[in-house]
Amino acid sequence: MATDYYALLQIAPNATDDEIKRAYRKLARELHPDTSGGDPAAEERFKEVTVAYETLRDPERRRRYDMFGPEMARGAGAGSGDPFAGAGFGANLGDLFDTIFGAGAGSQRGPSGPPRGNDLEVTLTVEFEEAVFGAQRDVALRAPVLCATCEGSGARPGTTPVTCSQCGGTGEVRRVRQSILGQMVTASPCPRCGGLGDEISSPCPDCRGEGRRTEARTYTVDVPAGVDDGNTLRLTGRGAAGPRGGPAGDLYVHLRVRPHERFQRQGYDLVHVLHVPMTQAVLGVHVPYETLDGSEDLVIPAGTQSGRVFRLRGRGVPHVNSRGRGELLVQVVVDTPTDMSPEQEELMRRLAAERGEEVAPPEKGFLSRFRSAFK
Repeated sequence: MATDYYALLQIAPNATDDEIKRAYRKLARELHPDTSGGDPAAEERFKEVTVAYETLRDPERRRRYDMFGPEMARGAGAGSGDPFAGAGFGANLGDLFDTIFGAGAGSQRGPSGPPRGNDLEVTLTVEFEEAVFGAQRDVALRAPVLCATCEGSGARPGTTPVTCSQCGGTGEVRRVRQSILGQMVTASPCPRCGGLGDEISSPCPDCRGEGRRTEARTYTVDVPAGVDDGNTLRLTGRGAAGPRGGPAGDLYVHLRVRPHERFQRQGYDLVHVLHVPMTQAVLGVHVPYETLDGSEDLVIPAGTQSGRVFRLRGRGVPHVNSRGRGELLVQVVVDTPTDMSPEQEELMRRLAAERGEEVAPPEKGFLSRFRSAFK
């Protein structure tokens, strides 16, 4: 077995703990039996890099390795014939699985740095035309933001956080227990530093060591053309700032669109019910029609029936994040007159007679109906 652990992991002798972990994770993904297809050579090298990693990740064993070589670093397992005996492979099976496949695969690991801030939500009401053509609107909210005094570190200006005395900066504590399978190691967030890896001896007076303060903020939201009621916009990094300089969460803007007095939306199409008098439907008319884009000449031909739909192409809603627009659908409803004068009624009866259409006789006056009742 090769004895140059640094060469096995392809790192420099002065590599940091993070560099050692990253190098091992990369090699372990390539060489693990589950991913190498059972290649014996890959499996053997996987064991070698695991022994190297388990040795170099432990400060005391790494010190012994640097001074005396691999035999002294292995300790009691040397000469046993099991390349994993002195490396503690069995003792750290859960940690090894987590190292290869990432936190949360085999166990819940503590965070390796300041946690991400929470996502925030806000509701924005826009006008119908703003949803159709797009707009810029401001939203105001109160949210945790980076403390300007300490620049997010949480420490009083002129001081810096120090490495946690309990976890040594790893952000987690490990506990070893003996089981029938050997030593088992469990890891949990450090209770002293909360998993952050450092402590603050002199907190910032403005944020009290939090690294963030709650303040009022106003953000400009770009509302894309074509959005609809109920759509949600995501503003990356506009959520709550993370504690102690952690990354900010996202801001989710839920859109509410006010209804239009004339138009209804169906997908990317607009629908309008247009009432026209019977005379215009019969004889035809040119109607000045107001669309969202301006006035147009709508031609209603003679003999138009109630329910007919006229399509104005390209006058609907723009497609979100793409080209093209929907249609404006104008549905005609023919209104029948109900309040005609005697002269108008006479004209209609003459028209019915000319067309040979049977109609109801004219209604008699009240006095005539009263007399008829007693005959």
